[in-house]
Amino acid sequence: MGPRLYITIMLSLMTCAVLFGIGAVAVLSVPALSEQAKFLLPIVIAASFVLGPIIAWFMAPRLRARYWRERDRAAETKP
Repeated sequence: MGPRLYITIMLSLMTCAVLFGIGAVAVLSVPALSEQAKFLLPIVIAASFVLGPIIAWFMAPRLRARYWRERDRAAETKP
């Protein structure tokens, strides 16, 4: 298992929490949606567990120092 996977696992916990928080606030703050909260909140939970690791997978390389070094080198070589 490479470093990207380790970073993704740790980051997916946080992204799932943020996605759940956004979804829960959206469901509970809109009166029309809060009436259906018992059906919508499980959907929000499932969606956060599905989307969280996907988003974390794309964010993980940006958390490595190598990404920023390569990006700076590429910017320096452009005229």
